Amino acid sequence: MNYLSTRGLAPQLRFSEILLGGLASDGGLYVPERYPRFTEAELAAMRGMNYRELAFAVLSGLIDDIPHDDLRALIDKTYTAQVYRYANPGENAEDITPLKTLEPGLHVLALSNGPTLAFKDMAMQLLGNLFEYVLAKTGGELNILGATSGDTGSAAEYAMRGKRGIRVFMLSPEHGMTRFQQAQMYALQDANIYNLVIRGVFDQCQDIVKAVSNDLDFKTHHHIGAVNSINWARVAAQSVYYFKAYFAATHSNDQSVSFSVPSGNFGNVCAGHIARQMGLPINKLIVATNENDVLDEFFKTGVYRPRPETQHTSSPSMDISKASNFERFVFDLSGRDAAKIRSLWGAVESGGSFDLKVDGLFERVADFSMVSGSSSHANRMDTIRTVYEVYGTMIDPHTADGLKVGLEHREPGVPLVCMETAQPAKFEDAIREALGIEPVRPADLADLETLPQKKHVMDADVNAVKQFIVGHAG
Repeated sequence: MNYLSTRGLAPQLRFSEILLGGLASDGGLYVPERYPRFTEAELAAMRGMNYRELAFAVLSGLIDDIPHDDLRALIDKTYTAQVYRYANPGENAEDITPLKTLEPGLHVLALSNGPTLAFKDMAMQLLGNLFEYVLAKTGGELNILGATSGDTGSAAEYAMRGKRGIRVFMLSPEHGMTRFQQAQMYALQDANIYNLVIRGVFDQCQDIVKAVSNDLDFKTHHHIGAVNSINWARVAAQSVYYFKAYFAATHSNDQSVSFSVPSGNFGNVCAGHIARQMGLPINKLIVATNENDVLDEFFKTGVYRPRPETQHTSSPSMDISKASNFERFVFDLSGRDAAKIRSLWGAVESGGSFDLKVDGLFERVADFSMVSGSSSHANRMDTIRTVYEVYGTMIDPHTADGLKVGLEHREPGVPLVCMETAQPAKFEDAIREALGIEPVRPADLADLETLPQKKHVMDADVNAVKQFIVGHAG
């Protein structure tokens, strides 16, 4: 399996060669040269698999340059009840991603039982083990540069802390994240973890990461890698839980399922797109945004128009106006036309937008079964209250966005699964406003915000970040 860039000008590489990096050398994102597609017989066999077995079945088709015995061992090490131990009462931690049924045909997939109580742990824990494995084979080192709007940072740091040969430089906006999210990152005292707090918004953090990644000399000399969803391994690993949810929500492979996915950077819903391309019977992928509704505007009009400013909302992990993973989807939508992608993203990167209705490409969106909707603060508060009052289940504000939009597209007879973003404990202010009570958090995280914090505050300046990396990379 070779991997090629969405922009067509970078060399094709194997999985292990793209694993440690982010952007391709031409500024594009890596995708497989083809998507493996499961047969009906293979899907039937997968129905009885546990999470580890499913992960191997899915990922072994995308990773063929790591011996299968080694890949299976890495997967078995990652997806354990101990790692995903923060299961709620009534859930079995061994399921890794338990399916919570609100009513017949309406479900929430629990993706937040990992160490940082967020769905990002599902892929990031595997990434940490894959990185360590490849570095041990090559004797190399890696300086991970990432950006977070809430959950990616802590998930990456908990996955990489103490890993030999790895340092993490994580950029986060000065405002917008919750106190719990900040404390999860800043309280880490590991010598290989550096939190760079940027005076700005997430999109500026993400722009800095891309600018550093596009400086090929700097990237090569300082061994810069990525854990954001621009990293192919992240979205590939996330595709596994779509299979797990499908089999849990259906009785037969003759059925199809719709998934509602809270979306900011498009990585999570892109994983659903990958699963669909691999043959999973998905009826609809429902893209749910908050007030930062760039993606909703696209799926309704064909216009992709990143905003000059990002709104701060009560679902902060989705406070993103440039969806970096969206490029992978449009690459497939365009029939894998790399020249087209270079043209479209050339316009975006110069501060503009594009309209896919102009050349008829927007009509193809229906072929990929994607629809969308947006949610407001009032919507998510109402949804949190309703779900708690009707079903006795507490959900976080992002998951509320997903449920609100998902229910707007629900179809009779088609199971609807909303992808959980995080546990409510990470968003105490929102839960307190909606329900007037405090969310329960795991006992060993009770005093997280009182722990000493280690962080470095700086302006949104690419050169300042580069200098910090040079000074601390060893």
